[in-house]
Amino acid sequence: MPLFAIPFPAFDPVAIELGPLAIRWYALAYLAGLVLGWLLAKRLVRRPGWSLTPEFVDDFLFYATLGVVIGGRLGYVLFYNLPYYLANPLEIVAVWKGGMSFHGGLLGVLVAALWAARKWKVPALEVFDLAAAVAPLGLFFGRVANFINAELWGRPTDVPWAVIFPNAGDVPRHPSQLYEAALEGLLLFAILQALAWRIDESRNRGLLSGVFLLGYGLARIFVEFFREPDPQLGYLLGFITMGQLLSLPLVLAGLWLLLRLRGAR
Repeated sequence: MPLFAIPFPAFDPVAIELGPLAIRWYALAYLAGLVLGWLLAKRLVRRPGWSLTPEFVDDFLFYATLGVVIGGRLGYVLFYNLPYYLANPLEIVAVWKGGMSFHGGLLGVLVAALWAARKWKVPALEVFDLAAAVAPLGLFFGRVANFINAELWGRPTDVPWAVIFPNAGDVPRHPSQLYEAALEGLLLFAILQALAWRIDESRNRGLLSGVFLLGYGLARIFVEFFREPDPQLGYLLGFITMGQLLSLPLVLAGLWLLLRLRGAR
C-alpha cells in the first residue's frame, strides 16, 4: 500500500436537485460536451475551406445527440452486458442507471453524420472531420464525471497519487478516469485544434477524422493497462480488455484515412 494513498473526495453524484428532479454530474457532462462542441463547431465552419455552414451545425446537433445517447446505450448493451439485457430487456431503456459505451456512441454519431450529410448534400467526410474536432470536449467532461461518480476505477497500484475509491475496497487504485480525461480529452483536443485552425479543410478532408481515431484508439489502449476490466467481462484473449479490442479497429481506420490522404497528394 502506498504511503500517501488519497481517500476519495466526498462527491455527491447528484449535481442539482430541484424537488423530485435530480440532475447528475454525468448528465451535465454530456450537456457540456454537446453545447461547447456545438458552439466551437459553429466558429470552425466559418473558416475558409469549409463547405458546412452554422445552420448545418445547428441541425446536426440534434442528430448527433441522438447518435451519442442511443448508440452509446446500445453499444454498452451489445459489447459489455448482453446476457443481462437479454434476460432483462426493459432495463435497456434505463439509461439513468448508468451504462454507456464510447464505441457505441461513436457508431451512433457516424450514422448521424451520414444522415445529415445526405440531407444537406455535403461531403460526409467533412462532417466526420467537424465531429472529430470537437469530440474530445465530451470525452474530457465524461471522464471527469466518471471520476466524480467513483466508477470505472483503475487497477491496484502503489503510485503516490493512488486513490481509494468507495465500493472498490481499501485497495489504492490508479485514477484511470483522469488519465483518460487528460489523454483522450485535453491532449487530443489540443492536437486537433492546432490542426483544425491551420489547415484548409477542402484540401485535407479526412485528416481530422484520422487523427482523432488514431489518437483516441492509442490513448484508450494505453490507459486500459491501468484500468480495472469490467467485472462481468474480465480479460479477453489473455490480458486484452474489451476496450482495447474495440479500439484496435479505430487505430487501423485512423491510419487508413491518414495514408489515404497522403497518397492522394
